[in-house]
Amino acid sequence: MKKMIRKALTLLSVYYAYMVEYRAELILWVLAGSLPIILMGIWIQAAQGGQFGLSPVDFARYFITVFVVRQLTVAWVIWDFEKEVVEGKLSPKLLQPLDPVWHHVAGHISERFARLSFAFLLVALFFILYPQAFWVPSLSRFLLFTLAVALAFTLRFTIQYTFAMFAFWTERASALENFWLLFYLFLSGLIAPLEVFPEPVRAIVMFTPFPYLIDFPASLLVGLPVDIGRGFWSMFGWILVFLGLNRFLWRAGLKRYSGMGA
Repeated sequence: MKKMIRKALTLLSVYYAYMVEYRAELILWVLAGSLPIILMGIWIQAAQGGQFGLSPVDFARYFITVFVVRQLTVAWVIWDFEKEVVEGKLSPKLLQPLDPVWHHVAGHISERFARLSFAFLLVALFFILYPQAFWVPSLSRFLLFTLAVALAFTLRFTIQYTFAMFAFWTERASALENFWLLFYLFLSGLIAPLEVFPEPVRAIVMFTPFPYLIDFPASLLVGLPVDIGRGFWSMFGWILVFLGLNRFLWRAGLKRYSGMGA
């Protein structure tokens, strides 16, 4: 156990040092995830003249929470893994007594800590400009939100890493992520909270993994009605599904890997 903890801390410290070398790039990454803030203004205006069941303040709180969730769950492992396979850079990592996935996990977690300060500055600026949207969630909701965000990141990473396995068969596995992104944008709660969706549509969407990536954690913190038990069980279920598929594709893919480009 001590060796595992030492390895984990070493990986995290190395990748954190690597991430903070590119502070300007980190700021750009944070700003690139500001789409929820733009959509917030649109929905606030729409709520003032329409009947959506949510007030302008509700929309403001929801989308600022979506912004935070997005900052904590963003993943890019498919592009890194695709490059490693195509250029043969995966070969040295296969010789190490450590599954290559842990390099990507450490990089993602370290990047979270590096970007959080910039993200929280934007959140603080938002509340200064729009103080009526400020609220303090209860401790129980905050703890549930923290757990939901951790599971949402795990699910998002597992899904994208599973798509990355197709790099063993095609040089453009990232095309799968681009296709998936179309559904992710509209069904995850990024464009609009699922609370404003028609009930039949929302019932169908809840059987997919998309709502649990953004809408479920955000709704938990804001206080919108959610089925907490179903939400967490669904997240665990989808993580297991994609994890099993990932391990199957990993073993099959290694048999095809030739180290091209190495």
